[in-house]
Amino acid sequence: MCGILFTNIDNIDKSRFIHALEQISHRGPDRPLCYYNYDQFQLGHNRLSILDINDRSNQPYFSRDGRYVIIFNGEIYNYRELAKKHSIHTKTTSDTEVLLELYIKYGNQMLEWLNGMFSFVILDTEKKEIFAARDRLGVKPLYYYHDGEGYVFASEISPIIELINAVSIDEIGVRQYRKLRSFFNGRTIYNEVKEFPPGHYMENGRFHCYWKLEMGYQESPSDEELRELIESAVKYRMISDVNVGSYLSGGLDSTIVAGLARVEHTWTVGFNDVNEFEWSSIAAEKYNTIHHKVVIDSEEFLTLTREMINRTKEPVAVPNEVLIYKMTGEVKKYNKVILSGEGADELFYGYDRIFRWANETNKWNVSEFSRYYSYGSENDLEIVEDAIAPYLIHKEPILIVASFFQTAHLRGLLKRLDRATMLCGVEARSPFLDYRLVERLAGVDFNYKIHDGVVKAPLKRIFKDLVPNEIIERKKVGFPVPLEKVLPIQLSGETYMDKWFNYNLMVLMEEI
Repeated sequence: MCGILFTNIDNIDKSRFIHALEQISHRGPDRPLCYYNYDQFQLGHNRLSILDINDRSNQPYFSRDGRYVIIFNGEIYNYRELAKKHSIHTKTTSDTEVLLELYIKYGNQMLEWLNGMFSFVILDTEKKEIFAARDRLGVKPLYYYHDGEGYVFASEISPIIELINAVSIDEIGVRQYRKLRSFFNGRTIYNEVKEFPPGHYMENGRFHCYWKLEMGYQESPSDEELRELIESAVKYRMISDVNVGSYLSGGLDSTIVAGLARVEHTWTVGFNDVNEFEWSSIAAEKYNTIHHKVVIDSEEFLTLTREMINRTKEPVAVPNEVLIYKMTGEVKKYNKVILSGEGADELFYGYDRIFRWANETNKWNVSEFSRYYSYGSENDLEIVEDAIAPYLIHKEPILIVASFFQTAHLRGLLKRLDRATMLCGVEARSPFLDYRLVERLAGVDFNYKIHDGVVKAPLKRIFKDLVPNEIIERKKVGFPVPLEKVLPIQLSGETYMDKWFNYNLMVLMEEI
């Protein structure tokens, strides 16, 4: 897990590039500010050593003949199988080397074989061409700037801002944030910076899609098949040369992950009077983990919010991202890798209110969708229509909502998780986002996922031997942040979420 920065714009000198790379040194504190240039091409890397912690796997990483060089952020969990299958003889034990050699042998075709989370850029120094790609679901971030002369690619927005000097606020992006608490269809808060689309690669200056989620109806998996898939996903995400821990909120999803992983350390976070400590302790006692309860107060919440905005040059989307940031600051004392239950709600219809509506309605209605989904109170239906438009290729409302949640909505939560953890130099892994699991559950009947009124019925049935009964029977709750207690009273806004959005935008404008 790392931070990457690339440019082929001529008028950017080395000192300016290195200063920009410093903006994301938190993503790779083990080997920061590694640099390579070739003609107008500059590649930078900050390394967080997870696999093959030896210096031989430092990046930028070169092919044996020196022709190709890669900067890579993420993990390829099946790299050992791929190396064996394709007769790749390695001099390291890292996935970086396997990834580069696969590209040299097979080009973009190899993307279809990767099981992992990744964003990377490869330079062919002979042809002076670049190849960039991002994982299927967008677990790992990648942003870019293009000015007609060249590109900047980066793991975060802040180094791009450093390199291009001036940015302007995208008013459509602001409207998306105020209404939907996230950004959609490649937008960011800035006009000049775009999100590299998940499931795509860029070759010869053109974007190509190599994966998209197919939502056609399919048969439900057997209990044995589903359990095997989830166990395999967790096992893959335990591959590491450093210690792995797990978040454990006391909810169903993180409890399943922690129970299967059998890690030594588990973590939860909350306020003194608003938390899930009781529930997480039940699971931790069952799994006999060293359990850490991290406490945050209102004053620290606002301080950390400002700190996150200052460091990332973006508004914080979800209030509980600040809690994850606080918790991960403690995690890094023991673990470089942390497991998360992210993705299960999207796959198994955990947001049952909106999924029930989508299943019961006969005709798509964007106003109704907005009523169930929108976070801000502003009456901005145009923004909702724009966000959902790519998913209207499906005819049934349940498939529209399911595909939206499993890609677009999920992307916002993944951004939350990556940002809050990587600011602390910790890698987060989410087993429920294994693409095999996502593909297998896409289009599966509603009544399988919410059966006889039981939300996430398959997970509760299959893992009843693993998860404490109190948690199986517990009603789903959100990740609690009492905004009415932590936000300044003088802020304007119709709701506390509106106040939250206003506060973030106010702080951002002060920073830029």
